[in-house]
Amino acid sequence: MRSTDRLADAGIAPSVGSRGDSHDNALAESVIGLCQTEVIRRRGPWRHLDAVEFAVLAWGHWFNTRRLLEPIGYVAPAEYEERYYEQQAKVV
Repeated sequence: MRSTDRLADAGIAPSVGSRGDSHDNALAESVIGLCQTEVIRRRGPWRHLDAVEFAVLAWGHWFNTRRLLEPIGYVAPAEYEERYYEQQAKVV
């Protein structure tokens, strides 16, 4: 598989669970389910694929940069990640 080869070339081991183990895919499947519920089903019917693609991109941007999460202090995930890496840089 092309993606597996690229990971190997970069020295990265893919995260893969045992056969039938859903833990590795649970987060991705959850986010896909949210997108389907909040974008695809709620805003359809869709006239063309471009409209779907742009709606999903806009939702993904909102999901990462504007959605406030209570468990991480009511900040957006991107902001939380940025703060994390800033703190890590200070520790080193």
